[in-house]
Amino acid sequence: MSLLDVPGPVLLVHAHPDDETLATGALIAHLTARGTEVAVLTATRGEMGEVVPGSLPADIGPDQLDAAREAELAGALAELGVQHAAFLGTPPARVPGLPPRRYRDSGMRWVTPIRAGAALESDHRSLTAAALDDVVADLCAWVEVLRPSLLIGYDVDGSYGHPDHVRCHHATAAAARRCGLPALEVVSGEQADDAEWLELAEQLPVVLAALRHHASQVTVRTRPDGRPEVEHVGGQRQDVLLRTGLRRMV
Repeated sequence: MSLLDVPGPVLLVHAHPDDETLATGALIAHLTARGTEVAVLTATRGEMGEVVPGSLPADIGPDQLDAAREAELAGALAELGVQHAAFLGTPPARVPGLPPRRYRDSGMRWVTPIRAGAALESDHRSLTAAALDDVVADLCAWVEVLRPSLLIGYDVDGSYGHPDHVRCHHATAAAARRCGLPALEVVSGEQADDAEWLELAEQLPVVLAALRHHASQVTVRTRPDGRPEVEHVGGQRQDVLLRTGLRRMV
């Protein structure tokens, strides 16, 4: 029996626009293709992310950048077949009776060529500056409305160490316990004997279409051998992720 054999819906928790496609695009496309109802919660609008030159106006302001990232995310989710989406702190992912709250991108810095760590400075409104109980309460508010059968989030490594990813891991685990739901984590790296591995190469066209909506942050390129890859705004390149490992978080 697969870990994904649940009646649905399935709720995936992500940190920034583009993470849903980079980390779990093939998984989401697989779920929606088989008829599973999928929801995606995005914690921030990626305010601290760099912008691919030429993708947006050079003089774009913070509000316009937020709107652009929201539009990119909406386009990508539509390609993936996601039925429900929300931003953390915005109803319905907000404790009823409280005013909307914008959790901001905490930023990061590269501590090795492939691993991120906390930024030297962070906004007091950032996701990592917020009390974990506040984050969990807002996540659970949407769970109460959506009634998912399963939560999916990052593992404790957060893919590559980004502090917002790590915070989302802890929030997802805590929300699962509070709401009495099972939760799975997406395994960082490509080896884990305790994971269920899904080979999802058939979802490549859908994932590429979704990635192209995130033009302000990533560029889809073709290698000389014909294989597609993703180039991040910082110049890092990686294969399109089509193999996903899942294991129980809670």
